Amino acid sequence: MAKTVSKDTTAASDTTPLPENYEAAQAELEALVARMEGGNLSLEESLTAYRRGAALVAFCQQQLEKVEQQVRVLDGETLKPLPMNTAGTAATESGDDL
Repeated sequence: MAKTVSKDTTAASDTTPLPENYEAAQAELEALVARMEGGNLSLEESLTAYRRGAALVAFCQQQLEKVEQQVRVLDGETLKPLPMNTAGTAATESGDDL
């Protein structure tokens, strides 16, 4: 008789809430990658970790896209390069650095 795979580990990884922000997701992803690279995970644990990592990557990409959209709106849909002075460095409008 064929052995069926339990859905308990898959369901647990699918219902784990995503982090509240990009930095927390990135930190969790880095820790997850370190665990996976350690080579001490079973096949099931590796698969669960991979799924969680894929969800974290998608979350981070969404957060970056949101921020990119906000920058576009704030900048009037065009990102303008900084004007360069003759020395090849970015020119400032006044000589004062905040």
